Amino acid sequence: MVARRKEALDELAAELRSAHGIVADVAGVDLGQADGANRLFEEVRARGREINYLVNNAGFGGHGFFHEQDLTRNLAMVDLNIKALMMLTSLFLPEMIERGSGRILNVGSTAGMIPGPLQATYHASKAFVNSFSQALANELEDKGITVTVLAPGPVATEFFDRANMLGVSGIKDNMASAHSVARFGYDAMMSGNLVAINDPKLRFLLRWVTPFLSRSRVLSMARRFSEKEAE
Repeated sequence: MVARRKEALDELAAELRSAHGIVADVAGVDLGQADGANRLFEEVRARGREINYLVNNAGFGGHGFFHEQDLTRNLAMVDLNIKALMMLTSLFLPEMIERGSGRILNVGSTAGMIPGPLQATYHASKAFVNSFSQALANELEDKGITVTVLAPGPVATEFFDRANMLGVSGIKDNMASAHSVARFGYDAMMSGNLVAINDPKLRFLLRWVTPFLSRSRVLSMARRFSEKEAE
């Protein structure tokens, strides 16, 4: 388990060990830093751990007009949401290929299925995750490795507070629990599914409605979803 806040992870690891009798390793690494992915890879190797399942879940979002947002923050979003995911996949994949087995779960978002006014960089970063994961899955079909992209709708986590999205109309009463989404994603990965969307309504909308609408209509819908009620 990897995150910047090692103390919180240590508490979770202790809880998991006590409740399930498992080995739970913790690494306090900021994957958004330029050397974060390499540091994690070297730490895993130093501990002698073999990675059979790789879950790329780190990421954050933002809200507002792009020209009014801090560019440094948007670039940091790209570094974590895209660059770190790609680097970790590149680092751990060769060993999976050598063994002829492995599973990768990349956590994208339904945001990656459409452009997102007021969340331009976040939607674009998750579009990369969606495209990259599916292409990689095809490349690895004959190597005993599956790649699944989990594309959840809104999830009840700290994400929206950090992304300045509290009060956004589209998420008010439409959030799934983190536990349910994690279970859904895990089951999808173990089944070798390609794309997994947890919310049935969003699944129907994105697969059977938005593909047949004009781009301007889709953009208008996405804009309304991201507008804050106070605005």
